[in-house]
Amino acid sequence: MKVLITLADLEPAARLNGLLERAGFQTALIPPVDDLPTAIAREKPDLSVMTGALVDLTNIRIARQQLWDGCPVVGLADLDEPAVHERLRAAGFLDVFSKPVDVDEVFDAIKRILERRRLQQATGLIGESPAMREVMVKIEQMAPVSSTVLIEGESGTGKELVARAIHQLSGRRAGPFIAVNVGALPETLLESELFGHEKGAFTGAAERRLGRFELADGGTLFLDEIGEIPQSTQVKLLRVLEEREVTRVGSSAAIDIDVRVVAATNRALREHVIEGQFRADLYYRLNVLNIYLPPLRERREDIPILVRRFVSEFSRRHEKPFHGISADAMQVLSDYPWPGNVRELRNLIESMVVLAPPRELRVEDLPRELREGGRLLPVHVGPVVRGSSGVAGHELEFILRSLVELKMQVEELRHRVEDDRSLRDVSG
Repeated sequence: MKVLITLADLEPAARLNGLLERAGFQTALIPPVDDLPTAIAREKPDLSVMTGALVDLTNIRIARQQLWDGCPVVGLADLDEPAVHERLRAAGFLDVFSKPVDVDEVFDAIKRILERRRLQQATGLIGESPAMREVMVKIEQMAPVSSTVLIEGESGTGKELVARAIHQLSGRRAGPFIAVNVGALPETLLESELFGHEKGAFTGAAERRLGRFELADGGTLFLDEIGEIPQSTQVKLLRVLEEREVTRVGSSAAIDIDVRVVAATNRALREHVIEGQFRADLYYRLNVLNIYLPPLRERREDIPILVRRFVSEFSRRHEKPFHGISADAMQVLSDYPWPGNVRELRNLIESMVVLAPPRELRVEDLPRELREGGRLLPVHVGPVVRGSSGVAGHELEFILRSLVELKMQVEELRHRVEDDRSLRDVSG
């Protein structure tokens, strides 16, 4: 990975350059008097360190453009003034340091940022919040082993991306990654899909079919919506996980498999175990390793990063140049509770890019419902904060939670009906 350094002081520039090179990074030293946009276009850095007249509007515009292009920026400010640092962070700088420069501190920050960037490029997961950093760390820790993983999180948070990341960073990356939404499969087809069937095993079984477990042999099987699996299939799935073998429907022969299982759920699976709706032994077998993927409303600091990434992505895809997004529009997006999480945000940004004129995105480009929601409703739907608001605040919090959950359930039902209709069309 390459770091572009624009430092006015040669001594810290040389020290930082040496530390980065010894750590295996490529570097490009650019005098502050150079034409920065030309240098950036030529070097194509993964990260830039900017100093000098950082508060100059020209440099801030350059930094913003780098952020839109997906390149994080670290700033070295001339003055140790909170107002200066606040202005730089508002412009999008990921980190800001003051002179005299502590090169070792800057080096450590750059290493952390580039490591996260490497993981983000490998996984497609985006975010700098503490919650997402924890997810990234867990992915790296879990990837090398073959233990089962349970990913918990609301719809639209990116559970399949996490599963794919675990696979891509594991020793099984050369093997297949097979994803199946078990919640979208009717019970009559589920066992055949998972375990396969022999010819003549049931009406319509005109030929032998391999199940998803066999297809994933040597790789990873991702079981989405695992909480929807019926009790009868839970018993058979548990046996497969324990014995590492499958038996096709209509056969008595066991087939050895080498598959890592990653499961995901948007339900409170532990509560379903307590209620007797999900087998405890299967839950513990699946939940050897656990990743909680937070909803977007619990990592609001990631919303501007996601917005910039999606605007850049869809601007290129639809060949429509955009010049950023206004502060007011970004505030509305940051305040909205996002019941559909990252999926909803991504779809909204694509719609805005397609429909808005090619200029800076503005509040008027947002859907009316979102503008009204951002203005009129308190949008915090995380843990209830006890304070002067008393019972009224608690009741409002409960209402907001209920509305968010209801909307998610309706959206999930719509997807399930569409998936079920597609399956019926395929099966004739």
